Amino acid sequence: MEAFDYDLFVIGAGSGGVRACRVAANLGARVAVAEERYFGGTCVNVGCVPKKLFSYAAHYRDDFADGRGFGWTGPEPSFDWSVLLNNKNNEIKRLNGIYKAILDNNDVTVFSSRASLQGPHEIRVDGRTVTARYILLAVGGWPWVPQFEGNEHVITSNEAFHLQQLPEAITIVGGGYIAVEFASIFSRLGCETTLVYRRDRLLRGFDADIRQFISTEIGRHVTLKLENDVEKITKDNRMLKLQLKSGPEIECQAVLYATGRRPLTENLGLENTAVTRTETGAIVVDAQFKTDEPSIYAVGDAIDRVALTPVALSEAQIVARSLFSQEKRLMSYDNIPTTVFCHPNLGSVGLTEEQALARELSIDVYSATVRQLKHTLSDRDEMAMLKLVVDNSTDRVVGLHMVGPDAGELVQGFAVAMNCGATKADFDSTIGIHPTLAEEFVTMRTKRKDHAKQN
Repeated sequence: MEAFDYDLFVIGAGSGGVRACRVAANLGARVAVAEERYFGGTCVNVGCVPKKLFSYAAHYRDDFADGRGFGWTGPEPSFDWSVLLNNKNNEIKRLNGIYKAILDNNDVTVFSSRASLQGPHEIRVDGRTVTARYILLAVGGWPWVPQFEGNEHVITSNEAFHLQQLPEAITIVGGGYIAVEFASIFSRLGCETTLVYRRDRLLRGFDADIRQFISTEIGRHVTLKLENDVEKITKDNRMLKLQLKSGPEIECQAVLYATGRRPLTENLGLENTAVTRTETGAIVVDAQFKTDEPSIYAVGDAIDRVALTPVALSEAQIVARSLFSQEKRLMSYDNIPTTVFCHPNLGSVGLTEEQALARELSIDVYSATVRQLKHTLSDRDEMAMLKLVVDNSTDRVVGLHMVGPDAGELVQGFAVAMNCGATKADFDSTIGIHPTLAEEFVTMRTKRKDHAKQN
């Protein structure tokens, strides 16, 4: 081990990279990390954290309006984008410092520059070559924009977090997490918002009933152009004109493309190693996150399995512990809870109805569409939906899905229960907290009339 400059060299100081550094260092390894951009990676800088802060800001619009039904009156509040932007930036700087402190406090050598591979154990960084017994690639991903006429006029989620002015009208292209979240955010902050998506329902990959329900709810506040796409974009002074493939034209001040992210694996020097990639640039790894080069590992968005920060953290910890301790375990991708911070929120854990049927499970499906007690006074026309997918051969709840306020907070707890093997009988025997939205999960007794069932 002493023949190398470091026991572990990590490229990328995002969530996964920093976790690997800390764990490995605590296990006695000599660790270094290279970060060319910002500490904390996508999540801290242009992802989860600023997005959630923007989502909080957007929710106040509804809160102020709802308050009138409960007797709260006063001057109409106004929104100042610059205050939100400045406070968000200050919080991100604070978090950047925390991530840097984690590395410093664990005696990790930090290179604030780009690194590339020179071989299975060699890294070029800061104008010199260093060696490491193991190398971990935690380089993350980057927004992807397709090629079409006028694509130079669009922004991505990266730039959306740094807009100096809030546009009066914005068009968002895409139908995944990022597109739907920003559509909700900008519409609530006062922008005239249009969402263009090439499929018939938003959020591909989620449960079909949930997709239909959230598309309807989002459509209450956002102009949806489904089963559509952009043909070209032209600029006329401050305005952008989008020609849709269906024919109509949209005018707005900004166009945000949220059409996916790709692993940030170009120009890493992979050609100097045996590391291989998929067509989309994702690094190919085995169950232990080892690449085709035995000394090189990869985790997080760079391997394009489940692009969620907590997943990258877990993957990185598994790698560090497997390399520098006796702990050997595999990553489980079952029952990973996730939330889309749109308005209302969407939370999900386990199998969709469609996935359960594809696995040829015999299932029972329970669902409820309800109006919150709160909205009997606020008079808001917002609904909530809850759904359970149950394997009727074991009675285990294998899928739980929800659209409603604070869905992520609620689904997190149910994810623990599902990992413990909770059955529908366990749900039924649990006393609900009344009156809450969450109690609907333990009071659903009637199977949906058109429930899908595989014999």
